[in-house]
Amino acid sequence: MNDIQWNPETLLETSGYYWKTCTLHTGVKLDVFTVIGNKSLSVDDICHTIDTDPKGMSVLLNALSAMGLIIKAGTLYSNSSSALTFLCKDSTQYIGFMIMHHHHLMESWSKMDKAVCDGKPIRTQSSSSDEKKRESFLLGMFNIGMAIAPELSKELDLKGCTDLLDFGGGPGTYAIHFCLNNPKLNAKIYDLPTTRPFAEKTINQFNISDRVEFIEGNFIEDDFNYKNNFDAAWLSHIIHGEGPEDAEMIISKAVSGLKPKGKIFIHEFIMNNSMDGPLFPALFSINMFLGTDKGQAYSEAQLFTMLKNQGIKDIHRMDFVGPTESGIICGLKK
Repeated sequence: MNDIQWNPETLLETSGYYWKTCTLHTGVKLDVFTVIGNKSLSVDDICHTIDTDPKGMSVLLNALSAMGLIIKAGTLYSNSSSALTFLCKDSTQYIGFMIMHHHHLMESWSKMDKAVCDGKPIRTQSSSSDEKKRESFLLGMFNIGMAIAPELSKELDLKGCTDLLDFGGGPGTYAIHFCLNNPKLNAKIYDLPTTRPFAEKTINQFNISDRVEFIEGNFIEDDFNYKNNFDAAWLSHIIHGEGPEDAEMIISKAVSGLKPKGKIFIHEFIMNNSMDGPLFPALFSINMFLGTDKGQAYSEAQLFTMLKNQGIKDIHRMDFVGPTESGIICGLKK
C-alpha cells in the first residue's frame, strides 16, 4: 500500500520531476562531471573542453548546483563528493551508463498514452538497438551488477559448486564475482554474440579469464546443448523481457543444463501476488510493456509455478532485497 498523501503539492512535484531528471541526464550526457573531476573550473574552462554555449552551460551548472551535485564558489564550479564518486568516469563506482540507458528510454515513456491505447510496444529492445544504446544498456547492467554482486556473492549459497551457468549474463558481472568469492568455481556466460566484447572486457578487467568463459547463443531461439553440465544456474533480469510461455521456456533450458540437485537462482523485480506493488516492479512492468511484445514483471507466485513446472523443488525466496526492490527465488533440481 502506497502511503503518499496525494494533494496538489505532491501531484505537481511528481508531474514536474522530469525537470530534475533531464538536468541530471544532460550533465551525464555532456560528461560535465568527468571534465570537472577534482578541479574547480569556470564556465569558460568547461566550455573550452566540451564546446558548448556559455549561457547554456551556466544555466545547467547552476541547476546542478541547486540539486547539490555541483558546488559553486564565486565563478568556479567543482564536484560534490557524490558526483565525484558516482558521476565521474574515472571512478570505479561510476553509474553514468545506467543513467544514459534511462535517458534512451525517455522518448518511449513520453508516448505511453499511445502504447496503452494501441496495446503494443513503441520502441525496440535495448539489446537489439543501435550500438550506442546497446553500450549504455550493457554497461548500465555492469554498473548495477557492481553495486550488488560483491556483497551478494558472500550470501549466495554456492558451496560445493564447481560449474556455474550465468544464463543471459550480459557483461558477466555476477559470474565474475561469484567466482572471485568461490575459488573452486568456474563459470560460463551464455548470451548474444553482440554481448561478447563487453563480457570479455569485463572478464579481462578482473583477470579471471582462466575461470570465466563466454558462450554465444540466443536463449529464446537456440537449442541449449549443455545438458546436465552445471551445479548452479543464475538468471538475472532476463525473465521479464518475455511473455509467460517464453519465460518458462528460458527456465526450462536453464534447468536442462543443471545436474541433478543443481541449484537455480532467479533474480528479478518481483511483483506481489495481487500485482499492485511494490512500486518499482510495477513501474518496471510498464517499461517492459513499452519496449517488448510480451515482457512484464512477474509475481512471486508466478515464478514459483514456473519453477515447479520444470521440476524444481525446495523453492523459496531469499531474504535479499536489491536497491531497486529486486528479489531472488531459488530451488533445487529434482
